[in-house]
Amino acid sequence: MNVKGGIKLSNYFSKNLKFLRENKGISKNKLGEMVGVNQTTIGRWENNEITPSIDNVEEVAKVLNVPLPDILIQDLSFDNATPVDISSDIIQIPVYGTIKAGIPIEAQEDIIEYVDIPKSWTKGGKKFYGLKISGDSMFPKYDENDIVIFEQNEDREMYNGKDCAVMINGTESTFKKLLVNEQGIVLQPYNAAYDIMMFSREQVENLPIRVVGIAREKRTRI
Repeated sequence: MNVKGGIKLSNYFSKNLKFLRENKGISKNKLGEMVGVNQTTIGRWENNEITPSIDNVEEVAKVLNVPLPDILIQDLSFDNATPVDISSDIIQIPVYGTIKAGIPIEAQEDIIEYVDIPKSWTKGGKKFYGLKISGDSMFPKYDENDIVIFEQNEDREMYNGKDCAVMINGTESTFKKLLVNEQGIVLQPYNAAYDIMMFSREQVENLPIRVVGIAREKRTRI
């Protein structure tokens, strides 16, 4: 779709408008009042039925507190990645040196680099991040300095038997194979020199213990 002045809007605008409005808890009617249009117009913008003027787009970006380029050329519903460009099938995700317990993944600041992943992975709102492995508790499957791509997922059925990034007691983060049994969970290193960690159901709930990522891919650099 196009705006006056010959500027072409990507399809991201409609999707981002709806995502940002709902994420901020703003009704169509309220956003319309803030931007200077009616709620029907907001709905038609979100459905990509009509084209806003560039002035409208600038006002929307201002009201929703997002940079104008971002609302036009990025999929903001996946806020843990940076698109390479608007037509690319590849996006970039941050790689962390460490994950600090008690802090949401999106708020982590220890970013050491970015790596590419297929954009198709993010369908359905899935989110990913990378972690540079430190230590040898997961050797020989994972070597120190390997980069592991994690999917953010807390689904018990999904993470049982998988290699997971886990937060313990709000103070410690670890990477282990996670097994669920009737008594609770087991965090198992691959390196036999390290001890297995076992937690009862009560400990899982009360500490708490929380899965913050399931390993999806390992990248080893020579």
